Order: sequence, then structure tokens, then C-alpha cells
Amino acid sequence: MIKYYNSLREHNLAYYCNCFSKLKVYKSQKKGDALNKPVLILSVIELISKEFIKNNQISISDDLIETFKTYWELTTNNSFKGSDFALPFFHLKNEKCKFWHLQYSSEYDGGRPQTIPKLREDVNYAYLDDELFILIQDDLYRRELIDAIVSSWFSDEENILEYIININEKFQNENFKYETVSKDFLNSESHPKRSLRSTLIRNAFFRKSIVHIYDYKCAFCGLRVTKAANQNIVDGAHIKPFAQFYDSRIHNGIALCKNHHWAFDRGWFTADEQYKIVVSKELKEISPHAKPMKVFHGESLLLPAKEQYFPELEALQWHRQNIFQG
Repeated sequence: MIKYYNSLREHNLAYYCNCFSKLKVYKSQKKGDALNKPVLILSVIELISKEFIKNNQISISDDLIETFKTYWELTTNNSFKGSDFALPFFHLKNEKCKFWHLQYSSEYDGGRPQTIPKLREDVNYAYLDDELFILIQDDLYRRELIDAIVSSWFSDEENILEYIININEKFQNENFKYETVSKDFLNSESHPKRSLRSTLIRNAFFRKSIVHIYDYKCAFCGLRVTKAANQNIVDGAHIKPFAQFYDSRIHNGIALCKNHHWAFDRGWFTADEQYKIVVSKELKEISPHAKPMKVFHGESLLLPAKEQYFPELEALQWHRQNIFQG
């Protein structure tokens, strides 16, 4: 443990967020940045979080390839080729930040494998820095690592809102595609596709879409605090719970700061059909340095600039009837 903590002082969360934001990617004037490396890292993080990867040995498994393919097709406009996976898996070792390492097979004789069969022949597995592998297993740190990648590589600066909303809609359409799949398949613990509905990556794109639409401000209190491109105090909250409805459409989202997200999920406040805030009468507050929640009763939510992104009234009605504790 002493070795781990000493190492963590040098290679901490901020270090790896910076590493992920400065990946070397191929740039094309016609097609833009090649997102192979960011997509691969997101896929690995996803499988570690779901315990499909249980130790620090990232094998070239069908699970990883299928997860990469799914995210590749959802986040880019390109159809999947074997080289899209093989090349980043091999070349991540060349990053300035040396967080990705390869264990070569006895068959490797140099060169760069460009197909999956050749990659499997040349490489036994990849492995991460120990401290990075530990960070990924923590819910909070994992979320920040994912947000660093999404903010750095999946944002078209010229038309960022349309870009991220388009990706979020692709994830939502993918959710619906699995409505016809058997419950046994969706509940299976042995297949990564069953986790697509609750994927961390999908959450990141939903969160980014909602927060950007609300200009990084809490719809309840207006708080706006940011630090770096991927760090802010506001969450993208689901109005109707995702775990119950699998609905990540923009209209089922609202931007809330950490405190008011927690309070909204527990029904301490809601909003009426005119988007007026309704606060529970049961709250007992002592708030010497901030505006008490009860004072916001009757005020209007701070909504997006465009009405087309307003929360769905049906979703708010459901929240009032099923979550709110009046």
C-alpha cells in the first residue's frame, strides 16, 4: 500500500484526466479527429466497471471488441473495421503518458498488427498503470475520467450542442432497439450488451447534453461553478428515473446542482405545469449562508434558451405524482 500511495501522489486523477485529454490521434481535414483511442479507453472503462475485466489484464476478448464496435458506431459516422480496434490497442503504448502497456506473445517479431487476428497472435494482453486501474474502480473517479474523454474528444466546437444531442439520440435509439430482446438476455450477467441501457458512457453523453443546454446553471437556484472543461457543479438529472423508464431524451432531463439533484430525486421539490417550483411543506431548514429551499417556492425554473429543450410536462407530472413529498 505504501508503494501505491507514493505513486498516486505523482500519477493522480488530474494526471490521468490530462493524459486522456491529450491523446495523439490521427487528424484528417475531411473526417476530423480519429476517435479510435478515446473509444477504446471508454470501452475498457465500461468493462472494468461492469467487472467483465476483473484484474489488470485487458485481453483482446470478444466482449471488448463488441463493446468497442458498439461505441464506435454510436459516436462516429463510420462503420467498424478490424483495424479501427487493432491499431489503437497496439499504439496506445506510444502515448507520452505511459499508462497503457503491452505484454507481447512469444510470436511477436516486430511490426504493427492491423487486424484483430494478428493482434491476438502478437499480444497476450494490455495492462494499465496500477494506480489508474484502481481509480477506474471508484465510482466518482471513474465518472471524472469518462467526462474528461467525452469533453475533450466528442465535442464539435463549431456546433457542439447539435453534435452531442445527436450522439445522445443514438444511444436512446439503441435503448429502444433492445426492447424486443428477451428479459433473460437483458438480465444476463455474462454479456456486456445487457448493460447498454445503464452504460456509463450513455450517462456521460446525456449529462453533457443537459448541462450544456442549461448553460451549466442549476435550473433550481442558478448556481454555476466550473473548473476546467470537464468539471462543473451541475448534473444532468433524469426527471423520470432512467432505471425504470430507460428514457434519456433531452425532454426527460433537467440541470441541477449536486444538492438540488439529490433533493429532486427524493421528492423534496418538483415543478408544476407552468414550470413553477413547488417545495415540500415538510422541510425544516437552517440555512445561515445560503437561500433556503422554501424561499424558491413559486419561482420559475431557469429553463433553456430554446423552448424545444424544455422538460416534458408529462415527465414533470409523473414526478409530482410519484416522487414529490408534498
